[in-house]
Amino acid sequence: MQTYARILGITFGIMMILLSLAITAETVLRKFFSFSLGGIDELGGYAIAIAAPLAFTVALVENSHIRINQLTALMPGSVQAFLSGLSAIALALLAGYFFYFTVDTVLDTQAYKSIAQTPWATPLIYPQTIWLIAMATFPIAAVILGVKAVLLIARRDWRSLNLQFGPISARQELQAELDDLRKREEAAQ
Repeated sequence: MQTYARILGITFGIMMILLSLAITAETVLRKFFSFSLGGIDELGGYAIAIAAPLAFTVALVENSHIRINQLTALMPGSVQAFLSGLSAIALALLAGYFFYFTVDTVLDTQAYKSIAQTPWATPLIYPQTIWLIAMATFPIAAVILGVKAVLLIARRDWRSLNLQFGPISARQELQAELDDLRKREEAAQ
């Protein structure tokens, strides 16, 4: 799963860098040469739609999504573990719904032969097909992790549930940041 998240994270980064370069070129051309490439806003919308599910997947796999765990920290470890497992299952269901919605949207686009209401008049089936492929990355990871959570709950393996699905403590987060800083300093030398 870590390799999967790494590939998606790199893909996300490359897309955002390319989008940044395109926006910079558009801005410079407009400011200094009164010329516009036209459609960069359309391209940006497609890039964000495609990159968002990649970012969702990376956050899910890396267990780096934001949680408010003040209440759960007061609960016994087994309850915390069960709730963490339940949240993984709920997230898998949500990811499945997102994917269903995406498929439904792409099928409607195909049926109506929809085009973008922009200067490019892009047939929307092309960017939406790429969006569909990107959106599939999220439920794949979420369902795999959701099934893992179900199995751990069934075995009542609270320790593994807390380790794999529980929020990290402030101390663990600090240690991870310090480890990352040490790696960067070693790489810089």
